Amino acid sequence: MTMKCFAKILFCTVIGIYSSLTTAQTIVVDDAKNAKQLVEDILVNSPCVTVSNFTVNGDSFSGSSNSYGYFNNQGGSFPIKEGIVLSTWSSINSVGSFVENRGGGDTAWLGDTDLEQALGISNTKNATAIEFDFKAETDFISFNYIFASNEYQYYFPCQFSDGFAFLIKEKGSSEAYRNIAVLPNSTTIVSSTTIHPSIAASIVAGVPIPGCSAINEQYFNGYNNSTSAINYSGQTKVLTAQSRVVAGKTYDIKLVIADHKNNEFDSAVFIEAGSFAPKINLGPDQIVCFNEKTILDTGLSNSAYSYEWFKDGAGTSIGSSSTLEVDSAGTYSVNVSLATGCVAVGKVKINYKSPLLKTLTQCGDSSGTALFDLTQITSSANISSDNSIKYYSDLSGPEISNPVVYESSTKTVYARITKAAECIDFVQISLQVLTTSTAIQNLTFCDNDVNQDGIRRFNLKKEVDLKVVPLPSGSSIVEGYYSVLDDAVMKQNKLNNTYTNIPNQTIFVRVENGTDCYGIYQINLNVTTYTNSTTDLISDVIINDFSENNSVEIKSIGTGPYEYSLDGITFQDNAMFTNIKAGEYTVYVRDNFNCELSTMQIYVLDYPRFFTPNGDGYNDLWKIKNLYLYPKALITIFDRYGKLLKQLNASSSGWNGNYTAILLSDYDYWFNINLVEKNTIEGHFTLKR
Repeated sequence: MTMKCFAKILFCTVIGIYSSLTTAQTIVVDDAKNAKQLVEDILVNSPCVTVSNFTVNGDSFSGSSNSYGYFNNQGGSFPIKEGIVLSTWSSINSVGSFVENRGGGDTAWLGDTDLEQALGISNTKNATAIEFDFKAETDFISFNYIFASNEYQYYFPCQFSDGFAFLIKEKGSSEAYRNIAVLPNSTTIVSSTTIHPSIAASIVAGVPIPGCSAINEQYFNGYNNSTSAINYSGQTKVLTAQSRVVAGKTYDIKLVIADHKNNEFDSAVFIEAGSFAPKINLGPDQIVCFNEKTILDTGLSNSAYSYEWFKDGAGTSIGSSSTLEVDSAGTYSVNVSLATGCVAVGKVKINYKSPLLKTLTQCGDSSGTALFDLTQITSSANISSDNSIKYYSDLSGPEISNPVVYESSTKTVYARITKAAECIDFVQISLQVLTTSTAIQNLTFCDNDVNQDGIRRFNLKKEVDLKVVPLPSGSSIVEGYYSVLDDAVMKQNKLNNTYTNIPNQTIFVRVENGTDCYGIYQINLNVTTYTNSTTDLISDVIINDFSENNSVEIKSIGTGPYEYSLDGITFQDNAMFTNIKAGEYTVYVRDNFNCELSTMQIYVLDYPRFFTPNGDGYNDLWKIKNLYLYPKALITIFDRYGKLLKQLNASSSGWNGNYTAILLSDYDYWFNINLVEKNTIEGHFTLKR
């Protein structure tokens, strides 16, 4: 008994539940049609193709049913509406829903040597093949199909696979068949071992069975269950086989499927009706370089053909030859017709790559021109050693002969980057000619210290740089600030970054772009004093007191920018103040844009952590300052045993450490403050004599 069969008997719970693939009704299968009907009437059914010499080989299951037939999805959601089915058991068994079973076919039902040679396998069994001669009127064929298999169970996709192939060769050729049933842009065959999700490792009858990683999972459509349309445990998505052919030449076509190694756990291929027809291959979708043209070619030259080209589904033809030159993005299609009534269709999507945008800035003279090194763009453009680059003064040429020394005014030029003569990028270069200049800027700031006198301490880099109008290039930098124009020109006596102005002062900033290009701007520093705001900038003050870390958070309105203070001297950007001692404070909020100021009186409460009732006149009473703010407050003091010692109200002078007339000893005492209007505070303090 093979491990595969052994696992079937003893390990039925490796994969417990399959995900639902479809919920539609099942397919129907008619296995009474002969080879000619399956090929000519169903599979091809096109005036563009001539088919002949039909044969089909499979198993008749004692004459009661065939392993091939016609199928229809009955309007359900099985991805292919109708077509032919080739299977490794009775094609009637393909009708859903999926029922887990071992399957199998007659042991005398042999495999297929052509399939084995094409797939590089051996020991196939239960082969079903349909063969015919094929002659197309165009140079490209394709067909759509789904591979389904009961090998999509347990660990089987890691080890076992049935085989399917679409074989083609020229009629009468001694060459081997070529298999075109492969995954897109590859030579990978289609099977359960080449298309599946991740399979977990397992233990079967005490024997560890390794799992395997997912492979080409994007082509797997899912596992089936009791609601599926077909009776196979899993299936691929709709795949396409395609090939170039020579128009008018006859080919031998063979579609074949077989079990691999044993005749159990059967498979099938569902081939779409009418999909096996000539098509016009315009190649893959293209991304074309900026300002380039491309030629769409049907690959046909026979004068018997007529052509109609269309763009983006419009009903008006834009061309009538075998080729079409395009210079804009869109979806292009072509209808190729013969007098026989054959109409073949091709379609392709053309996108255009946007040009890279680069800027080169250079200082010029009074004529408004400057010398540019266009090759400077290579440091940031997509250029490698095997690329070549040419420069053009405009989109229609001519080529710039010396891009290293190129004299130009402010304008746009272009660079075309190629690899093996193919355009891979296009660069649009903005040339900007700059001249040394001066300009006047009036900048207004708020006086930021307690002395509202129009004198301010500046951080020039942080506060002024962002307001300076730079030269028109992203590489411009502020070189420095100067008190007089001559110093800015000569780059001498630069001002410190931390700078205190004098009222109504003018300074100068030097802005550089490269080593030769600069601009000098006159800056009038206007410092405005703060005024009381006509609108209260303070919306709320949140006080967290009676805590180990008292805090004050100031809420403001508007957008600011704002600065905050609790003393009117030290301001900060952060509206949160922490480690605040008990006391009376004035909150300050100032608007550094409009030079407005708002204030509010607040109180931070706290309780003493100890007191010393020794009669020295200092700290003789335990009391809470400013408790009058809560007139309904009640303080209750206890000893460590919970004995009530004293009650105080908001107007009480405090506790002297006595119980009746008895002096209490040094110790910790507990309290409860019921603020009524706020919350309840509990804690303890120490009495020291």
